[in-house]
Amino acid sequence: MTAERIPVYLLTGFLGSGKTTLLNSALRDPALANTAVVVNELGDVGLDQVAVAQSSDNVVLLDAGCLCCINPGALHETLADLVARRTRGEIPRFERVIIETSGAADPAPLLHVLLGHPLVTPDYRLAAVVCTVDAQHFLPSRIHHAELDKQVAMSDRIVITKQDLADPAPVRALLHGVEICEQPFVGETQPKERLHMQGPLLRHGKRGGIRAYTFRPPALTWASWAAWSQLVARRFGARLLRVKGLLRMEDTGEVVMVHGVQGVFHKPQRFRDWPDADRANRLVCIARDVERSEIEETFKESETHA
Repeated sequence: MTAERIPVYLLTGFLGSGKTTLLNSALRDPALANTAVVVNELGDVGLDQVAVAQSSDNVVLLDAGCLCCINPGALHETLADLVARRTRGEIPRFERVIIETSGAADPAPLLHVLLGHPLVTPDYRLAAVVCTVDAQHFLPSRIHHAELDKQVAMSDRIVITKQDLADPAPVRALLHGVEICEQPFVGETQPKERLHMQGPLLRHGKRGGIRAYTFRPPALTWASWAAWSQLVARRFGARLLRVKGLLRMEDTGEVVMVHGVQGVFHKPQRFRDWPDADRANRLVCIARDVERSEIEETFKESETHA
């Protein structure tokens, strides 16, 4: 285990949305010196890693000058190997890792690795999920590709790309309630109030589509948290795309950060005290085809089973 866990940024976004361009630009910033980059690219011949490798001297190069390229199933092995090689002095001491996913990738399996794999969690912590949204093609593309909605919904930060080619205002309006930023790889995202997504963003079918709901749960104990997380996992399963929150457990006094991805909850991260000025429970639930009232009902039900 490393003395201080290494922050990891997961960079997602649809095919051609500008992930590699964003990464190239970010890596020229001296603030991102000593960054290790992991590229997960579709196809037998990788090109993204070549582009990134040429972008900056700040990048930690692996395997005799190549960036590390993986398939999703090998991410845990790649990250464990990075720490081992850093410890042995075979590569420079990187301070953060950015994982660039393929444009067609579902971020959920990679999140499970980052949040819950025993070879990963002792040495790494998830800092933020970053998504590139193409101002030129996002609106027409999401009609035919549902994965765009999921990538956006599961992200902590959005970067609107290609603003020189198209007016970003329509996309920005539809992303109401999502954090839009220009420096996505600096600092870590804490759970906070998210406005309910408005208008047609992430809406499919006759129900609510993908929505983000913020709750202020009352006093919780470890037993009531366990009862609630088990209940929503059974009831909503993969429709509960992501859960994240900061909670105080009344029976032990601990403040914990909780994470759930598609109905699977991972080991909470413990804090000695509240990490920010907001000293109240907050829980963000991002779900597909689940109404707010349905989640609210689970809080009441779990109280009777705790």
